[in-house]
Amino acid sequence: MEKRKILVTRPQLPPLNEFIPLLADIWESRWLTNNGKYHQEFEKALAAYLGVPYVCLFANGTLALMAALQCLHIKGEVITTPYSFVASTHALWWNGIKPVFVDIEPGFCNLDPKRIEAAITPETTAILPVHVYGNPCEVDAIQNLADIYGLKVIYDAAHAFGVRQNGSSILNFGDLSIVSFHATKVFNTIEGGAIICHDQKTKRRIDYLKNFGIANETTVVAPGINAKMNELQAAYGLLQLKYFDTVIDARQHITNKYREGLKHIAGIRVLEEMETVDHNYAYFPIFIDVLEFGHSRDDVFEALKKENIFGRRYFYPLISEFPTYRGLASAKNLDIAHEISRQVICLPLYPDLPDEVVDTILSLLRNMAQIQKKKVSVKVLRQSHRK
Repeated sequence: MEKRKILVTRPQLPPLNEFIPLLADIWESRWLTNNGKYHQEFEKALAAYLGVPYVCLFANGTLALMAALQCLHIKGEVITTPYSFVASTHALWWNGIKPVFVDIEPGFCNLDPKRIEAAITPETTAILPVHVYGNPCEVDAIQNLADIYGLKVIYDAAHAFGVRQNGSSILNFGDLSIVSFHATKVFNTIEGGAIICHDQKTKRRIDYLKNFGIANETTVVAPGINAKMNELQAAYGLLQLKYFDTVIDARQHITNKYREGLKHIAGIRVLEEMETVDHNYAYFPIFIDVLEFGHSRDDVFEALKKENIFGRRYFYPLISEFPTYRGLASAKNLDIAHEISRQVICLPLYPDLPDEVVDTILSLLRNMAQIQKKKVSVKVLRQSHRK
């Protein structure tokens, strides 16, 4: 029998026996969508858990980002990162907004604030940074630039559910933050997402936008869309929230095991844990220096596949390399992002990933490093004989 594939992620599910009574209640009420009781309860529970003022639930994170841009009347140009999932930039494109790419900083792969100012033009209306892998951007530096130039800041926080910095949710920064509850995320509602906002007036506008712009039975106040989360997903999300702390503990255990196993392998870099940050351990990317490690990132990708283990080159290619965007002037001169993109592979990470799979991955990487070490030793020995 073929071994089960080990994928880079595996969705965490709530206990089925706890979900069934909630489904029975929904079946009894026949209230499936349109701000039902589970939707309302889930929004309040999320706000309380995350430590944010207001949560607006959406059918998915992409629709949430598209609605956020509409809510703040963003037009013209928006400065963003090439090192993200394409949804970040697609949401701009669908709103008729021109993305302007700025290179990333190498430490945590986030948008580099030092490069933002040079990209600002009279057409710039906002900055769209991404908390890559759940590691917070330099929020103070970004906000300072936004304040100087009168720009809005919308954070793509798809990876950053539950992340805190200095005890406060990272989702409280910027004008709005967007989270994703896709099945691949650290917290999932199968599909889903949310906008985090700071005041009741903004929440009301967002709620109109996600429901066709409908204010009441006879009043439509804006050209909204249908982006509402349904009752089944909201009920599912309530159960997920109940177990989320346990999920983080399991992810941290696996992360620590990877860190310990990789710290003495030359040519493999891992991201440092940020001081003052409570991480969610959403991903475990490693970065392969082909010269020092002796094998490329793609060599590692293929070696893992032979063991039925599937890492993900996340993010590769860059958004700026896709046909829709590569003709933009800002798609050039992204040297750090290109280098990181060629080096990165995310290793499998999910709560019930067996320790023996982690051990297999670490052993494979150590063996590849040893092969390179032997090659270098033989080369040095041959050179000494020639002398």
